[in-house]
Amino acid sequence: MRSRELWLLCLFVVGSGSAFTAELPHDLEWVSNMEEPLFASEQAKRGGTLRTFMASFPQTLRSVGPDANSGLRHYFMDGTPKLAARHPNTGKWIPQLAQSWAFGDDHKTVYFKLNPKARWSDGRPITADDYLFMLTYYRSKDIIDPWYNDFFTNSIEAVEKFDEHTIAIISSTAKSRDELMVQINLPSNGLQPRPSHFFKPRKDANQDGIDDDFVRRYNFKSEPTAGAYYLAEVKKGKSVTFKHVGADWWGYENRYYRHRYNVEQVRIRVIRDNDIALRYFEKGQLDTFGLILPSLWHEKSDTEPYRKGYIHKFWGYNQVAQGAGGLWINTAKPLLENLAIRQGITYATDFDGMIKHVLRGDYVRKPHSLGFGHGDYDRPDNRPPPFDPTLAAKYFTEAGFDRIGPDGIRINRQGQRLSFAITYGYPVWTPRIAYLKEQAKQAGLEFTLNLVDGSAAFKYILEKKHDLAFLNMSGGEIPAYWEYLHSDNVKPQTNNHSSYSSPELDQLIEAFKREFDVQKRYELSRQIQKIVTDAFIIVPGYMVPYTREAHWRWVKYPSPGMTKRTEALFYPVEYATFWIDEAVKKETLKAMDTGQAFEPVTVIDDRFKL
Repeated sequence: MRSRELWLLCLFVVGSGSAFTAELPHDLEWVSNMEEPLFASEQAKRGGTLRTFMASFPQTLRSVGPDANSGLRHYFMDGTPKLAARHPNTGKWIPQLAQSWAFGDDHKTVYFKLNPKARWSDGRPITADDYLFMLTYYRSKDIIDPWYNDFFTNSIEAVEKFDEHTIAIISSTAKSRDELMVQINLPSNGLQPRPSHFFKPRKDANQDGIDDDFVRRYNFKSEPTAGAYYLAEVKKGKSVTFKHVGADWWGYENRYYRHRYNVEQVRIRVIRDNDIALRYFEKGQLDTFGLILPSLWHEKSDTEPYRKGYIHKFWGYNQVAQGAGGLWINTAKPLLENLAIRQGITYATDFDGMIKHVLRGDYVRKPHSLGFGHGDYDRPDNRPPPFDPTLAAKYFTEAGFDRIGPDGIRINRQGQRLSFAITYGYPVWTPRIAYLKEQAKQAGLEFTLNLVDGSAAFKYILEKKHDLAFLNMSGGEIPAYWEYLHSDNVKPQTNNHSSYSSPELDQLIEAFKREFDVQKRYELSRQIQKIVTDAFIIVPGYMVPYTREAHWRWVKYPSPGMTKRTEALFYPVEYATFWIDEAVKKETLKAMDTGQAFEPVTVIDDRFKL
């Protein structure tokens, strides 16, 4: 037990960032897990530029605050080193910014020894003070990010500094050791150091140490990173370029980082139309291209560059947990607060037919709107609602829409039409939503299509302007509830896209966050999922438990290519085990000039198929 004097000292250290230190317990058992199998390839070569694209330019270069939860945030925060990470196959925790860790006997505290060689991309050392500043940064109202304000105020009790490279992170609630590590190292939680030297406030900043105009001041400023790539060039509206920190990047002393992050640069250009991007790719102006869309894999990847073996195809399965998503119903909009209307919309939405007829049966229906792959946190009886226009019509009639207008759409006694807009962000989704629109007519329901370009669509949804939102969120191994369902988030710039809450749900979510006993947490999770099912606020959509990609033959990867957690084989952050072979590139370009062909290549890695 800590004495009161020591506890007060710890609070002083956290609040001030002072050089004073707390006393490190002497009986800690330090863990490093440095003997797990490697998953990169010793054949990897350094160098080259990965040329890829994005559909729209980001609204901001910030990693927190308004509009930050889209665009390039994964490059700035989610995909950069944490204190530790799951091994992508064994699931054990392996070092990243921390060399080792130990657990306190209070079930709340985890101690970390930082790698003393870790550096920001601008060369400054990463120290305990950057973690102290992290708490100040995320708790500040000036970042205008309620989710991080809440998490770092109510889920993280304190950060303690023992010396320049030893810290403790204390959870507000007791948890199992594994859950503590998940909470601390979940990519989207942002529990990573923040460069205090970069965010040094101006003299007129308020008492919390963060500039009052933080959002505007840092909107297009690129902060230093702990990762292998830093943002080196920005052409607004056109492109961004990330450059490698260099061969002396601190991470390469960690055996798990060796032979990764191999390309020298990553150039991402804006190409708003997917078909145009495909043409750029087939001309050799992009190095890789996603083939997740069934039409791309089955039809548009049978052109001459594929047949001559210049471009290869790869299909690899993973076991990544799936996040919440489908068709989010905004209960703050007129009529949509009515349960019967939401029930009718749910049974009038034909996701199964969309998967079969539009998506070639390649995708898989989510069993629940809050995601899949959370183990015992998920209800075993989760089943997606079937398409049933007769049942939908019954609910619509119950809600007062008991008449059919001349165009086949239901109306009520006031003459209101049963019509709602579906907001979505990418033109390639149009055929899917058009299918839903046609099927919904069988129940007398009209869906209109509201296409809003790329990242602007997410901004539109965050501001709660939508009726219905066609949207899938990323997920972690422990399901997220507070951000999507708690009444604290029934406001703009939050992820409660349905604007739904209830006192009962709030109580369960708060109990879920506090509960230490894992079995009780499982039960609370299942109760939450049951309430959400019965509230009909999100129509469960689809999931894609694999990656499908095309790449020019000079882009290489380990054999086998997939891990259980690989979401994209040629993504330059996260695992990034691929490389560019410049000699093969020269060989390929010469062969194209002379008409020489190679053997066509399609690789299917199904070791982790569920």
